[in-house]
Amino acid sequence: MKLCGAIFDPSGKQQEVAKLEVEINDPDFWNQPEKSQRIMQQRKRLEESIQQAKDVRALTSDIDTLFELAREGEAVTGDLEREMKAFEKRLEFLETAMLLSGENDALPAIVTIHPGAGGTESQDWAEMLLRMYLRWAERHGFEAVLTDRLEGEGAGIKSATVEINGENIYGQLQAEVGVHRLVRISPFDANARRHTSFASVFVYPQVDESINIDIKPEDLKIDVFRASGAGGQHVNRTESAVRFTHLPTGLVVQCQNERSQHKNRASAMKQMRAKLYEFEMDKKRAADQKVEDTKLGINFGSQIRSYVLAPYRMIKDHRTKLSVGDVDRVLDGDIDSFLHAYLVWAKTGRVSGEASDLPD
Repeated sequence: MKLCGAIFDPSGKQQEVAKLEVEINDPDFWNQPEKSQRIMQQRKRLEESIQQAKDVRALTSDIDTLFELAREGEAVTGDLEREMKAFEKRLEFLETAMLLSGENDALPAIVTIHPGAGGTESQDWAEMLLRMYLRWAERHGFEAVLTDRLEGEGAGIKSATVEINGENIYGQLQAEVGVHRLVRISPFDANARRHTSFASVFVYPQVDESINIDIKPEDLKIDVFRASGAGGQHVNRTESAVRFTHLPTGLVVQCQNERSQHKNRASAMKQMRAKLYEFEMDKKRAADQKVEDTKLGINFGSQIRSYVLAPYRMIKDHRTKLSVGDVDRVLDGDIDSFLHAYLVWAKTGRVSGEASDLPD
């Protein structure tokens, strides 16, 4: 444990912060807003990393002390177990941060959800997934903005788009791209039969202004219309909703969350930039079969994760083999174990799941 404390030595990062402070204290520092913002964000990340290193060193010190007391015959088993669990959780958090090294991993993200075939059943399942991601964002203090929601017929949603703002959102939520399968006793079936539903999730990075995405005005078809569903009389009586269609690629985005058409246009443009960026990146990664596997049909056999509520309760990720029995906790937004397991699997090929009878 003392070796582990030495590994998490924050002195190197403290020296980096000191160098940044010299730049920040320069009188001309704020004359370049983009550069200054980038440096301030870099300093913030370094300071958070330093604090994490200090936390690990403090935990290892406490655990070393408890081991010494245990060797002397003190009854500290309960305290030692609690500290070891806290240490394990902290290391998992740090491992996740270390694995987020992709070009766009640190960016905020745009999440879109669509139900598969199955009408009301799949629409309801899509809404359950939307709630799961909103609760995940809330748990971590991330800002989540629902920019578009198309209500389903009878229940659920036909589609939804949410912007989640914060650091490392895109890197983490890449784990969710693909088809999600639900097995349960249907609340919409009078005979209480078991149903299987599917919904797809896609995640795009929110690209910033430093990344050049050329959108020609003549390539963009813009439609305005009245918002649908809940939103108040003003939203529904005015043509504030906006739909952008990028003619060369066929990509479509829409936004109807704001009362102002101007704000909806700005949000739609942000989403279009993100989709076009991912579209171009996908073309470059076309040879990578892993990327292609995330675009399978929304049906049986293509799912990345199964959520079984009946006849037993279990969630299993078919890539990482991770299984979790506390279904309600996961559906309430506690998906961090799945995000971490995916990052480990994607970077190392190592699966971390427990044995399960749930089929792939």
